[in-house]
This record gives sequence, structure tokens and C-alpha cells, in this order.
Amino acid sequence: MTPLVRWAFGSFFFLYFAYVGLVSPYASLFFLDRGFTVIEIAVLMSMLQITRIVGPFSWGWLSDYLSNRIGIIRFCACLAALVFTSIYFLHSYISFFIWMFVLHTILSSLMPLGESATVHALFKDNSFDKRYGRLRLWGSIGFIAMVLFAGELFQRKGIELYPLVGTFILFALAMVTFLLYEPKIERRKLVKGELLTVLLNPDVRWFLLSGFFMQFAHAAFYVFYSLYLANLGYDKLQIGLFWALGVTAEVIFFYFQSKVLSRLDPEIVLQASFGIGVIRFALMAFFPFTSVLIFAQIMHAGTFAANHSAATKLLQRWFTGPLQARGQALMATVSYGFGGTLGGLFAGWIWEASQPRDVFVVSAFACGLAGMAIQKLRPRRYPAS
Repeated sequence: MTPLVRWAFGSFFFLYFAYVGLVSPYASLFFLDRGFTVIEIAVLMSMLQITRIVGPFSWGWLSDYLSNRIGIIRFCACLAALVFTSIYFLHSYISFFIWMFVLHTILSSLMPLGESATVHALFKDNSFDKRYGRLRLWGSIGFIAMVLFAGELFQRKGIELYPLVGTFILFALAMVTFLLYEPKIERRKLVKGELLTVLLNPDVRWFLLSGFFMQFAHAAFYVFYSLYLANLGYDKLQIGLFWALGVTAEVIFFYFQSKVLSRLDPEIVLQASFGIGVIRFALMAFFPFTSVLIFAQIMHAGTFAANHSAATKLLQRWFTGPLQARGQALMATVSYGFGGTLGGLFAGWIWEASQPRDVFVVSAFACGLAGMAIQKLRPRRYPAS
């Protein structure tokens, strides 16, 4: 992978996660400003996850069939930028609902295909452990930059500038996709029943189940963390700083990822991340003091960065060749799609039926279930030395 291609992929991650850094902390506040209820907001935000149930796997199947991931990434990025601009003409709740569904169905293609293209290029160079984290950290930097910039902007000028910021980011992302490149994909024909054989592997099923519970746990965080902090009395800039702190911790892990993944099996890293998740969400629920919340955000390095890196590496154990993009998409579908959707909707019900802290109690419990699932993986047998 040449320096120019690395720069292009780094910019792609930066801009994509800058958009995520706009949506995750501030979309709920934008919808609240539009007069929608908490349950209505939860449903709108659940579109981020619902669209990952069918979208990623469909795009992944198409990219494996056409062997043209980059072309699909470019098409979807340009289309998403155009669809986003319709936000200026929306007024009713149903129109926002349809807009969120269409927009994020299109955007659901970008990360699984972008990850697959990056992983493919790095494995070709035998440089995954060394370079993946240092490319992926640019996404975290983009997220940090956006939450800090947008937090200050919205605090000073108002949340009504949300559409303008989103338009700029998505058009910039669309332009960057024309600089992406990956090595030629080997056109090995998929053997009949090959995908089913992989899915029947018990290890794959336990792995996917652990991802489901982990994203179920994080759904409450992504949907309600900003509202939780607002209820505690923090302003928009302070909320942005909390988000930025968590992602700064994630950046640090990604930078030193190779030192961890070269020494520990990904299963061990996943198990540790689930344990950290139990502690993190319990602290957020029962000790919502500034110092504790700061510490909990630092733990994002374990619950997201370590978890994501280890899961991405472990996935390559089972999904290779013509299954690669579909494997990445399947993980997104099961975890972010089903797990995130059900977790977000359940968190909305808990928020209304009980008290805000209880959504994070449920998150801690879900992390524990994820840890129990990953423990079911069979030990690897290494050849005798």
C-alpha cells in the first residue's frame, strides 16, 4: 500500500467518522429541538442500526459478486451526499423517519466495504498488525475533531446549523472516495455451500452472538449518552468533550494496536473488552460524577477500539477470499444491525418506563452475556514446536 493510498484511506476514515461524530452526539439534540419526544427520537436514531440489518450484507454480496468494492463505495458516498441535502425540506416526523432510513441504508455500505478493502490491501502486504490501527485511528481523530468543533459551534450558534455541517462532511467524503484504491481481487468462484459451512461452525456463531450483545450494550450509549449528560446538567460543549475524551482513548489504543495483537490472541482481547464493558457501564449508571464519567470514557479504548480490532482480525480466520466482504458485512448486520437496533429500542423503553441510569445497567448486563458467549470458542490447537 503506497503512501498516497494510505493517505486516501486515512482521509476516508477521518471523514466517515467525522459524520458519525456529528450524528451520534448531536442528532438526538437536533431532533429534540424539532419537538420530537424521547420515544420518537429513539426510533429515529434506531435507523442507524436497523439499516445495518439488511444493508451491509446486501452491499457486501454485491461487491463480492462484482469484485468492485471501491466502485460501490464511490457510488454510495455520492448518493448519500445528495440524499442528505433533502434535510432542508423536511418538516414532519414521518419525513424525517423516511429520510433517516434511506440515508443510512446507503451509508451502511461504506464501513464494511471500506474495512474490507483496507484489510485486503494490508493482508496483501502482510502489514495488518502494523498498519491497520494507524489507518483506523484517523477515523477516531475525525470523530474527535467533529464533536469538539460541532459542540462549540452549536453552543454558540445553535443546533439549527446541524444540516449545514452534515452537508459539508458528506460531500467531502464523496470526493475522497475517488482517491481510494485496492489490489485486484482474486476472482475465485464461491464454492456451493461454502458460506453455509462457515456459518455452521459453532465458533462463528458464538463470535457473532458476542458481537450482538456488545452492540446491544452500546446502543444505549450511542442513542442516550448525550441526553443522559444533558439531564445531569452538562452543556453541549461539555457533552462534546466527553465524547472526544472517549475517542482520544480509542486513538491511543489504535496507535499501539500492533503491540497488543502481536502478543495476545484476539479471543483474549475480546474477553478483556467485555469485562471492561461491564465495569464501564456500571460506573456510568451508579456513579454519575464528573471524575467517574471521565474514567468511564477512557475505558472506551477497551470497549470499542480493542474490541473492534480484535474482532476484525478474528473474522479473517473464517471469512477469506470471496467471503471476505460478506463476512465483514455479516458482522455489521448481526452486531450493529440486530444488536444495535434491539438495544436502542429497548433502551428507549427503559428510559421511559424506569429511570435513565437503568439503560446503562442493562448495557453492563449485556456485556457480561457477550463475555459468556466468547468463552465458548474452542481453544486453538497450535503445532508442536
